[in-house]
Amino acid sequence: MVLDKGIAKKTAELLLQINAIKLEPENPFTWASGWKSPIYCDNRIMLSYPEIRNFVREEMAKQAENLYGKPDVIAGVATGAIGIGILVAEALGLPFIYVRPEPKSHGRQNQIEGNLESGQTVVVIEDLISTGKSSLNAVRALKDGGANVKGMLAIFTYGFPVATDNFEKEEVELHTLSDYEHLIEQASETHYIKESQLNTLLQWKSNPQQWK
Repeated sequence: MVLDKGIAKKTAELLLQINAIKLEPENPFTWASGWKSPIYCDNRIMLSYPEIRNFVREEMAKQAENLYGKPDVIAGVATGAIGIGILVAEALGLPFIYVRPEPKSHGRQNQIEGNLESGQTVVVIEDLISTGKSSLNAVRALKDGGANVKGMLAIFTYGFPVATDNFEKEEVELHTLSDYEHLIEQASETHYIKESQLNTLLQWKSNPQQWK
């Protein structure tokens, strides 16, 4: 759920400016899942742009505090959200931890890196939501570690119904700075995409698994 339309469009504009999000309807990308897609998103690129990462940091910190108050800990989902998670934790003056996709196979075999005490409140930071499976895997690990997970805040979501269903089933609250709907609206208004490309981008969103 996007909380602020203006912030959603501004976030989309900034991510498009630095090619953290690319829209190429005529030359689609192939995701690791095998899906063909006219969009590719790598929000980690914004870490290389101080003004943009500061904007994202401040907005995520502000929304996290408005939604949940100050939690005890900020958790980032490895690896994409480690950088932005640290920035949000720093902005709020809070401890930071991160969650691996699975426990390490050596050493202490940690899945959660950093200090987490049972009963502590945690807000999870993510960079990108597609189906939500990896994000929710991190939430389950935190809960297994004794955390009281208040919710998740991400930079961007494609807005797939399967993600909405997955978060609802796990009873995890999700909010994002921006989403596909506001991205396409911003791209169209600023002529980043042609009118002829708009239908292609909307068609993909309606059935991404079958889109060619």
